[in-house]
Amino acid sequence: MAGRFREDDIQEVRDKVRIDEVIGEQVTLRNAGGGNMKGLCPFHDEKSPSFNVTPSRGLYHCFGCQESGDAVTFVMKIDGLSFTEAIERLADRVGVQLRKVDDDGQPAQRPTGPPRSRLVEANRLAQEFYAEQLAGPDAVAGRQFLAERGFDRDSAAHFGIGFAPRDGGALRQHLRGRGFDDGILLAAGLVKASQTSGRSAYDTFRGRLLWPIRDTSGAVLGFGARRLFDDDRVEAKYLNTGETALYKKSQVLYGIDLARVSIGKSSQAVVVEGYTDVMACHLAGVTTAVASCGTAFGDEHTRVLRRFLMDHDEFRGEVIFTFDGDSAGQAAALKTFKGDQNFVAQTYVAVQPDGLDPCDLRIKEGDVAVRDLIASREPLYRFVLRNVVEKYDLDRADGRIGAVREAAGLVVSSRDAAVARSSFAREIAALTGVDPVDVQTEVERAARRPAGSAPAPAPEAAPRPRVPDPRDPRFAIERETLKLVLQHPMAIGRTTADIGANDFTHPTYRAVWQLVADAGGTVAGADDPGWAGRLRTAASATDHPGLVATVGALAVEPLMKEPDAAYISHYVWRLLELTALRRIAEVKARMQRSNPQQTEEYGRMFGELAALEQYRRTLRDRLVGDT
Repeated sequence: MAGRFREDDIQEVRDKVRIDEVIGEQVTLRNAGGGNMKGLCPFHDEKSPSFNVTPSRGLYHCFGCQESGDAVTFVMKIDGLSFTEAIERLADRVGVQLRKVDDDGQPAQRPTGPPRSRLVEANRLAQEFYAEQLAGPDAVAGRQFLAERGFDRDSAAHFGIGFAPRDGGALRQHLRGRGFDDGILLAAGLVKASQTSGRSAYDTFRGRLLWPIRDTSGAVLGFGARRLFDDDRVEAKYLNTGETALYKKSQVLYGIDLARVSIGKSSQAVVVEGYTDVMACHLAGVTTAVASCGTAFGDEHTRVLRRFLMDHDEFRGEVIFTFDGDSAGQAAALKTFKGDQNFVAQTYVAVQPDGLDPCDLRIKEGDVAVRDLIASREPLYRFVLRNVVEKYDLDRADGRIGAVREAAGLVVSSRDAAVARSSFAREIAALTGVDPVDVQTEVERAARRPAGSAPAPAPEAAPRPRVPDPRDPRFAIERETLKLVLQHPMAIGRTTADIGANDFTHPTYRAVWQLVADAGGTVAGADDPGWAGRLRTAASATDHPGLVATVGALAVEPLMKEPDAAYISHYVWRLLELTALRRIAEVKARMQRSNPQQTEEYGRMFGELAALEQYRRTLRDRLVGDT
């Protein structure tokens, strides 16, 4: 359905969802006092907890890796979802109906077809039905297939594998008995419409071994089906659910539900070619393995993985592809190399010398061999270059020239080419036996070709935004004051009336105060339980690096003590006093640089200095009176 969700519906989701419950499903939280909770950060490895959650403000912040946000942000990052997907999931959780409007704010046209929740439920029940059938007498061939590949009953249960009865109507009958009509089953891809007049719809999968294909949350979107019987009318070895509202083969990855946490923690993803390869890797301890479903690994799959790798701001991780050693595998590697620009993480390839895939390798040599295969990875560009060079007869001069030219063309399409051409040239020279200087010349020539003949290099990765160090004593007063503003706007209230942006010397703290001022000041947050979250949302709309993370940190970082009136006044008066001292120093410096004979200007500065000194003494008296 076109349009966007209504803002008040989104806000209702934010207001109703319990962030401690959402995060508590992924992180063990304990009470940390002051209404805060603590746990080990799910976004990076750590031994002592630095991940803080403040339920009253609906925010979290990790003081280790600086990840910060609300419940929506957490679901987006932990499950690799878009904002829309995260809002939809949380809306289902808290029972909020999301409505869409067009660009003019008018209700958008309602979608046709069954609700997504009904399609998900139909697929879930289908998976349970298929899994039960795997234990039946008709599924002997399916169990034998699994056993021959080293997968026992527990393995099948772990991956949710099932068996589709050869009877063409068993699943349809089962689901219709649970309230699902043919319209829903057709929309879910579980049955197909008969082309014969008067005949009922029939099951999509019959007499096949089935793997459920799930999204990051574990919801079943569709199935992959393996041929078992020679009399199967469909000769294709593997079938997949057709394109549906749930199942988009260019956007789903088999095993992502099981691998997502490991991918995020290790910043590594292993891309294999089939369902059994995913199973073999996971059972061997490589729990970051995923596979595309019925299509080649493409740009949409890349975007899915990048969500989990946090593959945006710097070289943080690696993606390892396993390919067969045959020509098809080499072609797949070349295609992947051409899409390498989409990753910031480094890309590698792991190929077993005998051409065994992970499943066959595990059968033949065991779990350790699978782990060793992944560990023996080599850079994808090197694998591709070697395969390009090996196509040529290097004993002939024209063969060496052809190899160098093709390899040079590939090199300049690499994202690293602009900064590593000499290194690439040396590698090509070593592979071909051509003088490195001649190879370098050819690489430079390829780089100068007209636009379109070689892809432009990707921009260099931007550095990760820096945030203020909470331990920096120079900004301690500014930080504590802002913590009071975000966490206790009602208590600090009108005492901040004299505070302005110039009272904050750190540019990020100054930007935080500007958010507060733009939102109406602390008075505006006095009766707003979502005050801190609102400021964080405003921060996300700016281009100030580190601002979102800083707001998140200030909203959850414990105060030095319980904020009574004296404590609040101390920080407000001290912040203003420090500003007065800076201004006094500035006026004195101007007076020293000026000519005392210019009596009017000098007298004006002297009067300004006297007023500032009086103001500072007033603030000092207030500070002393509050102690």
